[in-house]
Amino acid sequence: MAEIITMPKMSDTMTEGVVAEWLKKVGDVLKPGDGLLAEIETDKATMELDLDERMDLSNFKDCRLLYIGLEKGKAVPVDSIIAIIGENGEAFEHLIGGGSVTPPPAVVEAPVATSAPVANAPKVDTSSIKAQAIGMPKMSDTMTEGTLVAWLKKVGDVLKPGDTLLAEIETDKATMEFELDNFLDVTIYNPCVLLYIGIEQGKTVNVDDVIAIIGEPNADYKALLAGGSPAPVAPAVVEAAHVAVATSVAVESKAPENVTVSDSDARLKASPLAKALAKEKGIKIADVKGSGENGRIVKADIDSYVPAAKPVEADKKATATTSSVVLGQESYEDIPLNQMRKTIARRLSESKFSAPEFYLTMEINMDKAMAARVSMNEISPVKISFNDMVIKAAAASLTKHPKVNSYWMGDKIRINHHVHIGMAVAVEDGLLVPVIRFADTKSLSQISAEAKDLGGKAKTKQLQPKDWEGNTFTVSNLGMFGIDEFTSIINQPESCIMAVGGIKETVGVKDGQFYVTNVMKVTLTCDHRTVDGASGAAFLQTFKQLLEDPIKLLV
Repeated sequence: MAEIITMPKMSDTMTEGVVAEWLKKVGDVLKPGDGLLAEIETDKATMELDLDERMDLSNFKDCRLLYIGLEKGKAVPVDSIIAIIGENGEAFEHLIGGGSVTPPPAVVEAPVATSAPVANAPKVDTSSIKAQAIGMPKMSDTMTEGTLVAWLKKVGDVLKPGDTLLAEIETDKATMEFELDNFLDVTIYNPCVLLYIGIEQGKTVNVDDVIAIIGEPNADYKALLAGGSPAPVAPAVVEAAHVAVATSVAVESKAPENVTVSDSDARLKASPLAKALAKEKGIKIADVKGSGENGRIVKADIDSYVPAAKPVEADKKATATTSSVVLGQESYEDIPLNQMRKTIARRLSESKFSAPEFYLTMEINMDKAMAARVSMNEISPVKISFNDMVIKAAAASLTKHPKVNSYWMGDKIRINHHVHIGMAVAVEDGLLVPVIRFADTKSLSQISAEAKDLGGKAKTKQLQPKDWEGNTFTVSNLGMFGIDEFTSIINQPESCIMAVGGIKETVGVKDGQFYVTNVMKVTLTCDHRTVDGASGAAFLQTFKQLLEDPIKLLV
């Protein structure tokens, strides 16, 4: 009997996975011992999906890979269908359409402008209708809704190329003109008429909500409101919208201070954007001939304006008073989120906005620790680092202060009697936290060897679930990057995380005498639901005593 294979949950924080590589193709035979199906990228590593670990393939007489439901490189939630296996020639289609596991939902792109469909209304074929719904345009990168300040056309008005100024729209940043020439070619309709206005002046609607319909005079535009979909806007439209935003920002920030708009200029028929552009370019708007309705001056008139020739002396004066203009090109790169970065964003956002955190910072004298490290490395089989000493001191301190070694469980607090220290490791795609288990029972040499091994596996993506699960406390050390002091976000369900800064040479004072000493600052982030200030402070006092007298770490 055919069987569905779903995206497995391969770590405690995994919510979705990516098929990095299919190791079998449709029709391939799957035998016991040869059930390696795919490589799955989780939020922490790329791991193999081995069917031999999930089922007994010998239950099938001639087991084949019947169906692949996910392209290489695509992400789906945990438990979504990714494949179906079964006996050669077996029907499986019923499992996709009506099986117990729902296949990943198809991605549906929202149209540029639609009206709310009536429940259960039949879809209307609008392909032959010579009309188009116009949605509230997205005129800034942060705009989610817009207010219709003024309609510049009325129902029945003809829209011609160069005279398509439809409305003035207030965004979250400015009041801007909505010119259809920037969004579509009105010559596709003969003639093009404003057929419908769907929002009153002064009203606010969401981006993409229908505000108007344009098209040929006898077009059945009501079908568009009855459930049809407006024609999609060409990709160039989006570019034009971005240009409009850039222009608006430039108007606001680059207008020369020595150019003003007179009262007589203000009384001219000109759009707000045309006035702003004239001010920016130093153009006397009264000299511009308007091409809009009733001689109204619009943006296109300012863009195409060529001033009359001026006397040489006037040119010299103008040159002397005109500030220099720096030209540049805006550019950016969008980097898709990988599984690791998605999980970091989700988990740390949940922690930051759900846990009532407080911070305790303490300065530790590291003179004796530095001397002890030199002596220990003379006999240690592996090189001991300051971070190894921090992990050992933290583990020993947690045994004396178990409230810090706890979890917030929602309806209860769990006090952990074992000590598993997570150590934050920076990798190319983000951050991993491999775990040193039972760190309180291990020597500095053992901790050092294990930390080096786990750190290497983290950077090469070779960690397995047992390497990153179960930490009860985390240490994050940025001292090697020259950071003196910082705070970290708790890795829930843990109650605390300790941020460790670098060792800094400074000047101390004792008995009125100055001397050179070395100090290190640590900051303990605590979840106030489980750890009080006194408990966190007591933990740091013990931690400080161990590092300032490191012989105590050896007993």
